Amino acid sequence: MQVTCAALLPHGLTMSATSRFPFFAYLFACLLGLFALGGFWYGLGKPVILPDVASATHKLQCASYTPFDKDQSPFDVPFNLRPERMDADLALLATRFECIRTYSMTGLEALPDLARKHGLKMMIGAWVNSSPVDTAKEVELLIAEANANPDVVTAVIVGNEALLRKEVTSTQLVKLIERVKSQVKQPVTYADVWEFWQKHPEIAPAVDFVTIHLLPYWADYPWDVEVSLSQLAMIRESFASMFAPKDVFIGETGWPSEGRQRRIALPSRVDEARFIRGFVAMAEQHGWHYNLIEAFDQPWKRASEGAVGGYWGLFDADRQDKGVLAGPVTNVPYWSQWLVVGGFIFLGTLLLGGRVRSTRAALVLPLLGALAACSIGAWGDLARITTRFASEWLWVALLTALNVLVLAHAALTLSPRTGWRGWAFNALERRAGWILAVAGFAAAVTMLELVFDPRYRSFPSVAFIVPALVYLCRPVSVPRREIALLTFIIGAGIAPQLYQEGLHNQQAWGWALVSGLMVAALWRSLRVRKG
Repeated sequence: MQVTCAALLPHGLTMSATSRFPFFAYLFACLLGLFALGGFWYGLGKPVILPDVASATHKLQCASYTPFDKDQSPFDVPFNLRPERMDADLALLATRFECIRTYSMTGLEALPDLARKHGLKMMIGAWVNSSPVDTAKEVELLIAEANANPDVVTAVIVGNEALLRKEVTSTQLVKLIERVKSQVKQPVTYADVWEFWQKHPEIAPAVDFVTIHLLPYWADYPWDVEVSLSQLAMIRESFASMFAPKDVFIGETGWPSEGRQRRIALPSRVDEARFIRGFVAMAEQHGWHYNLIEAFDQPWKRASEGAVGGYWGLFDADRQDKGVLAGPVTNVPYWSQWLVVGGFIFLGTLLLGGRVRSTRAALVLPLLGALAACSIGAWGDLARITTRFASEWLWVALLTALNVLVLAHAALTLSPRTGWRGWAFNALERRAGWILAVAGFAAAVTMLELVFDPRYRSFPSVAFIVPALVYLCRPVSVPRREIALLTFIIGAGIAPQLYQEGLHNQQAWGWALVSGLMVAALWRSLRVRKG
């Protein structure tokens, strides 16, 4: 079958019209846009090779285990754990670890038998809180399970960060610890963030060993992985001197794979792997005892800790290996799927724009499609990670629809306005001011959240790139008083949010840049007179 040049041209274009169609500019821009799209997603998803720390012949010490599936949480009523899930989980963990650490006794009565079945040891914990009844029940179960399974349970932990949560006093805690010590044969400890051991050293004489949590991401002044590891080592050594001759057990340490950046501490799969592998190598070199947090991602934690709370696992919520302990690791494992989605957005932009008549339009349309494909795809990936509630999914849908409308408006602006394209352009043109107003309102709300309540909020910069750039380049008539207020809110928030996040926070700078573009777009549109 013979293929002619006419078959390669946009739909509806004949060879007789090529004199009016800037074919080579269009082709060049399409190739450039496709290259940018492919490079963007491959750059995010490119595998990184790091030294392995776990293998079939080299198991690690211990990992925190919470037996919830991705559709479960400890707040479920009724509380229903799945024995088949726990069995499969422990079978998987037994290939990488020697023991698991648990935090509560409720619903976990089957775990010791399963741990014995898979050759795992356990550090079991009682959840201590402000309710004396609940605490007493947990402690009684703890004592019973420790005595019934001395071959599996190697240590018991009375309370986890109860002082941090201010749910008990140190005096109450010491009494609980002494009660448990009098009734079990295993070593007994209490676990809390390292600063609270410094504030309450009176607990140390009551425990057999000191259990501290070292989570550099949540430090008051977080640093990158390399600095965090060196600071962790300094804290561990200082505690060894402070509480000698008692052993100091690192009860929790880890790094999140997703979520917002805090100062210079960036959550990512690659950084999680760097931290965990670096820590394990350091711990084995110094002979430290440790427990990694945590075995599996726990999506339910996003409700109280933001997106970052759900992504501390060495395996994801589907029990798939994240590449944290061994092998190549990638920040965006689904990058090829997002590339396909971006390809459809790119193609849809070209089809919507149709046959362009100027060289400028021929260059801009494919590049607009590539920009939209990257930003909307990145927004989709961010939404997948961060969204927790129905209201947040509604917010995601609003911003996605907003991007689609802005993209359609921009593409139709570059196209010949005949037929259905002319009707669609006129409909969007009449409403362009309100589309920009919605974008400005969403940006203003986001800015207020990031200034006044930023700790658990992510930076949705990618959701505003297309509206900001499109209406910066092509201002539209807007409702003046409302837009002036939104412009002020967004502009006034840029400096405070940068001050709070620190000048090394790349995500904060990205949001500041997009906010600046949005301010410029709104300001330019304020100067457009109706008619």
